[in-house]
Amino acid sequence: MSTDISDLDGRPVIIGGGAAGLMTALQLAPEPVVLLSKSPLGAEASSMWAQGGLAAPVGADDTPALHLADTLAAGAGLCDAAAASRIVHAAPAAVEHLAELGVAFDRRADGSWRLGLEAAHGRNRIVHATGDGTGREIMRALISAVRRTPSITLLEGVEARRLLVEDNAVKGLLAANASGALTIATNRVVIATGGIGGLFADSTNPGGCFGQGLALAAHAGATLSDIEFVQFHPTAFDGPSRPMPLLTEAIRGDGAVLIDETGQRFMADQPGAELAPRDIVARAVWRHRAAGHRTFLDARKHPGADFAQRYPVISAFCKMAGIDPACDPIPIRPAVHYHMGGIAVDGYGRSTVQGLWACGEAARTGLHGANRLASNSLMEAIVCARWVAESIEGVSAGPRAMLRDEALPPASDPSAVRPLLSQGLGVLRDHDGIARAIRGLTPLACGRSAASDVAVVGLMIAVAAIRREESRGGHFRTDFPHTALSAVPSSLTRDGALAAARDIVETTPSARSARS
Repeated sequence: MSTDISDLDGRPVIIGGGAAGLMTALQLAPEPVVLLSKSPLGAEASSMWAQGGLAAPVGADDTPALHLADTLAAGAGLCDAAAASRIVHAAPAAVEHLAELGVAFDRRADGSWRLGLEAAHGRNRIVHATGDGTGREIMRALISAVRRTPSITLLEGVEARRLLVEDNAVKGLLAANASGALTIATNRVVIATGGIGGLFADSTNPGGCFGQGLALAAHAGATLSDIEFVQFHPTAFDGPSRPMPLLTEAIRGDGAVLIDETGQRFMADQPGAELAPRDIVARAVWRHRAAGHRTFLDARKHPGADFAQRYPVISAFCKMAGIDPACDPIPIRPAVHYHMGGIAVDGYGRSTVQGLWACGEAARTGLHGANRLASNSLMEAIVCARWVAESIEGVSAGPRAMLRDEALPPASDPSAVRPLLSQGLGVLRDHDGIARAIRGLTPLACGRSAASDVAVVGLMIAVAAIRREESRGGHFRTDFPHTALSAVPSSLTRDGALAAARDIVETTPSARSARS
């Protein structure tokens, strides 16, 4: 039986305890808001794990125009140029705001920012903290600020399971904690639940990030956009740990190179070499491994003896694996790292459902296009949170909704979905592999099991991928290796994806009938 928390009714509800959700809640102060986090703050937030930093044109030799040009180039023609321009122009102020909130960014002796370089950036513009611990430091400051802000009601251990929608407008949400179900009546909900890495076997994301926010939006009828574009980071630590530890791109920015077991530097002849855009480097590593080689990040010369001081977090987990990066090459392989697509939103984070906003990795703002530029994600989350808050402030609490009783869906379990997406939607894709994933996902998505919600998200990604008959950014089709002349964003709803999937299932012969 549902429990109605009546004293919270009418307040904006933010779902997600990462950087995007925390910053949105802070920007809304002193308006009373409810912040839902299914785990203790920061425990399952990708933001906490961000190593590289936050990209912003704050250097003396940098400008927003240069940052924008690099962003558009990495996005492979699919960025929304106007949205990207607006976001990168707001980035310097976002850095200053974080510093005011207590984030201890690394600085030089003269007080200026200590800026790093990452792939596909034409300038040193990565603002970082404690070397490779930027995300952890930002989250520390934001969590501290949230806990001391009286207007924020924090509900930890509470997971949103369904948005309650009537006539394409949010009326409330159905959630659950250890005690059972609860409902909150509200006409203002922000989804800030992060990415989808947990849908894949090899990922650098926390295991609890497997697209729950996209499932909420999809069941509510919202449009998702560009969800076929999944970024594989080329240098995840190749070991047994899951999630896979990340070896930040900043190491390559410091001069580290990629080699195989023979010592060959296999990226040396490529444009940009090891600092080419992530999709290019990930495919090069993937193909080299497919040819029978092992792949390593070689930091023995650069940064060499300074490695442990520059990258203390990475140095620690390498040491646990018996590796000294100053003396030993580090084994690496590509792993799912970031989702460029998400809930389609406008410049204020508004989705196609009235009263539903999205912020951070769960949103598709148009900044990233087909391939996110390194360290633009934390920046996007911080910048866009302010605009989401401004939009919410312009919407008054609606009349108290009479919420109908709804059955509580089970907690999601992605284990049945991971092998299907890992095999069909990897670094290299083709029609037959994607179609196999769709055939496996469709019955799960149409059911009512713990796999159903995550299967809906996986199915939508697969349908968008099979429809995009070209290769662009993070989406590479071996059967369509060329890039189309025009770049067109994808757009998909849950019902549209289910209809398309049924057509594929019905028209694709099974292996048995094909042999007979």
